[in-house]
Amino acid sequence: METLSDPLWLAALAAVMALTGLLSGTLAGLLGVGGGIVIVPVLFNVFPLLGIEEVVRMKLAVGTSLATIIPTSIVSARKHHAKGAIDTALLRAIWPSMILGVALGTVLAIWLKGDALSAVFATIALLVALNMGFTGVDFKLRDTTPRGPGLWGIGGFIGTVSAMMGIGGGTVGVPILSMFGTPIRAAVATASVFGLIISIPATIGFVSGGWGAAHLPPLSLGYVNLVGFALIVPSSIIATPWGVHLAHTIPPLMLKRAFALFLALTAARMFHGLLT
Repeated sequence: METLSDPLWLAALAAVMALTGLLSGTLAGLLGVGGGIVIVPVLFNVFPLLGIEEVVRMKLAVGTSLATIIPTSIVSARKHHAKGAIDTALLRAIWPSMILGVALGTVLAIWLKGDALSAVFATIALLVALNMGFTGVDFKLRDTTPRGPGLWGIGGFIGTVSAMMGIGGGTVGVPILSMFGTPIRAAVATASVFGLIISIPATIGFVSGGWGAAHLPPLSLGYVNLVGFALIVPSSIIATPWGVHLAHTIPPLMLKRAFALFLALTAARMFHGLLT
């Protein structure tokens, strides 16, 4: 097996991480997903090459993904804000319940075993892919977003699931907002801010929850690996504006279909890993 002292292997690893960052950054701007829907499965499959034990692999992938979402979401949210696409009233109403959901999801993710986290990731990704892939851009359950307890429930669900999956909130936030009458571009833009609301407290939770855990690789702060963070973040920031530009230029239906395709492929990879 290759080691960290092999310069050729390190160069290949750096290239893989940089490409992962470019793809995740583009998706963060394009779909409001914070890139985690790509980062988590990629890290889960790359970490064994570093000799990382299976017992911590999924948690480390989720925690590292959440950390990379912080700077990417800042760039994405600023770009969408500049275009005036963010629903600030909705954000003010939903963020407290989302924070509570993040706290619950983080505790569950640290407590559950890695296979359980993988199953949650794959199941939610597949459900969202089916929704986005087989409904039209104008599909909605109602014309307006619920207020009061209904909205708090939505925020709590988005926060809980996103923290467990290591994603920025757009993966579940975009389809839910669009189903409740939010235009798809506004849903994507608003979900870019969800990434910050979710990733900052969840990252803190994964750092503290994994502090001193057995089998962690070198250069890790709890369940956040600094090697992956350092390689993915710069390329993600470079690519995020590309995705924002695409989000405001391509047809909305194509945007939904692209979202569904990426989620379906991700879910298939995760289920395959669980069954083999």
